[in-house]
Amino acid sequence: MRTMSQATTQKDLTQKQRDIIAVILLVILGAMIGWVYEELFYRIDQGHFIRRGQGGPWLPIYGFGALFLTLAVFKRKVNPLLVFVITCIGSFIIEFTTGYVLYHYFGGMRLWDYNVEIWNWGNIGGYVCFRSVAIFGILGILFAKWAIPGLFKITDTAPKKKLLAFFIPLAVIFFGDILVNYILIPFVFK
Repeated sequence: MRTMSQATTQKDLTQKQRDIIAVILLVILGAMIGWVYEELFYRIDQGHFIRRGQGGPWLPIYGFGALFLTLAVFKRKVNPLLVFVITCIGSFIIEFTTGYVLYHYFGGMRLWDYNVEIWNWGNIGGYVCFRSVAIFGILGILFAKWAIPGLFKITDTAPKKKLLAFFIPLAVIFFGDILVNYILIPFVFK
């Protein structure tokens, strides 16, 4: 015969499920921070706000960067300088590869072009520049120091119903937005 605590535990989320929720929330948070960063940067660069992205207040490439960083430092104590270096190298690879592939394999598509932006030192083909990599490195330190441990703590301690009530709609909207605005519209409804 099971005790009350065993029955409650079986209905609760496992640690692995909570970790997956935390990682997905970190992807969404990274995508949102990237959107805010770009809105502010282009306000300075262009002198007015420019709507960045296709759908909601997020840019998925930043979410992939956040995923990379989260996986690189997940449950590890890491030196901030190491986080900076990891983030700089990772963001360089993600930006350059994505920019190059989009331009060369998707009909000259450019989601960004450092050739026409301010502070574009070390610009390589418009795909990546020193300013972007350095800012991502700094944001990576902040993300690793506060966002990653903070979201894991929240998801570890939040009651199941409240966590799922917040997580499920947000994840559906985020991934639905990516599906519609970045996959269906550009590639299916040309």
